[in-house]
Amino acid sequence: MNFIEELRWRGMLNDMTPGTEEQLSKEMTAGYIGFDPTAASLHIGNLATIMLLVHLQRAGHKPFALVGGATGMIGDPSGKTAEREFLSEEALRRNQEGIRRQLEKFLDFKSGSNSAEMVNNYDWFKDISFLGFLREAGKHITVNYMMAKDSVKKRLETGISFTEFSYQLLQGYDFYWLYKHKGVRLQMGGSDQWGNITTGTELIRRKESEQGELHDESKAFALTTPLVTKADGTKFGKSESGNVWLDPSLTSPYQFYQFWLNAADADCPRLIRVFTLLSREEIEDLERQHAEAPHLRILQKAIAKDVTTRVHSEAGYELAVKASEVLFGKATIDTLRSIKADEFDIIFEGVPQTEVSAQELETNKDITDLLSVGTRGEIYASKGEARRAITQNAVSINKTKIADPAAPLDLEWLQDRYILVSKGKKNHLLKKV
Repeated sequence: MNFIEELRWRGMLNDMTPGTEEQLSKEMTAGYIGFDPTAASLHIGNLATIMLLVHLQRAGHKPFALVGGATGMIGDPSGKTAEREFLSEEALRRNQEGIRRQLEKFLDFKSGSNSAEMVNNYDWFKDISFLGFLREAGKHITVNYMMAKDSVKKRLETGISFTEFSYQLLQGYDFYWLYKHKGVRLQMGGSDQWGNITTGTELIRRKESEQGELHDESKAFALTTPLVTKADGTKFGKSESGNVWLDPSLTSPYQFYQFWLNAADADCPRLIRVFTLLSREEIEDLERQHAEAPHLRILQKAIAKDVTTRVHSEAGYELAVKASEVLFGKATIDTLRSIKADEFDIIFEGVPQTEVSAQELETNKDITDLLSVGTRGEIYASKGEARRAITQNAVSINKTKIADPAAPLDLEWLQDRYILVSKGKKNHLLKKV
């Protein structure tokens, strides 16, 4: 696989320095991307750059993932309008471990010569003194050069601290250190990182020139991918509740799956190329099928399956599909019976729930009593409203239509604890306590 050609047809190539394509065509090349450990999990905004490393390795090159244990203490000013809060060393270490576990799902760390490697810039920054860093890096990059970067210029009006101003110099030194000690020749990232990345290539050029070691074989290269936006130009990667995380404890497999399933048709051609590993032929075939029957959401389902499986496993994907069938599809009582006890809370997260005591069950005489649950009115406000809904064929219990408002409470409690009430297309979960 030709790495650059793969990025081109997928729309994942934004910019690269001269000679990058020739270098990648010539020999196995080590390339890296940095990840800022400001959270315990990566999110789908990071996934686009992770896919750069995935394609790099699939093309036979060697990927490095750098976790910024040192630079994370400062924070990258790129795209930010204000100074970020500093994190404690303990929080940074916890976040780094979370990121490591997630990257291992995408990259092969045991593939021989092009095995992925993970590095932490704290390992080389922890022993550098302030004066030593000024001599090693500061003297080679001018203030004029640093001021010209967009990430700096955009912050001059609101103010930027020396700490954040120096970030690009620290990132540039990361590249130099990896170039000298790990043979890394390429740094990649999102298009907003172009200024920081090229500071690294410039630092390498100037330090190598000073040492008389610069020649054609010792160049460093830069490559960026476009930031993923929606067809209307707005930012991609957030749901109504905020970031869509890769950690299932922050964004459940069901929520993750639904995010992709709800993508707009206009966004899907871009999303399926950036976030899946489907081939060009497979994607174009799916696009033809989708154009013939858009209501089937063929592209959305293909994206959701591919990405959910790789992020959350086959089991996570199957659970998400099952949850979607239960909440929005044509699930049956048999589908509900197949749900394990520990899956109920995952599937019905966000669904309104009411706890029903043994005493309430004893006093309730029929279905209507149960739906109005005494005087609480959490499902239907009154018994009269519940009766009308039943007679209008608008109520299902455990996916079975209820026809008689006076039907006795002879119900099947799923897992001996749950009953699913459907009010038209809306769901409500009863929990027996």
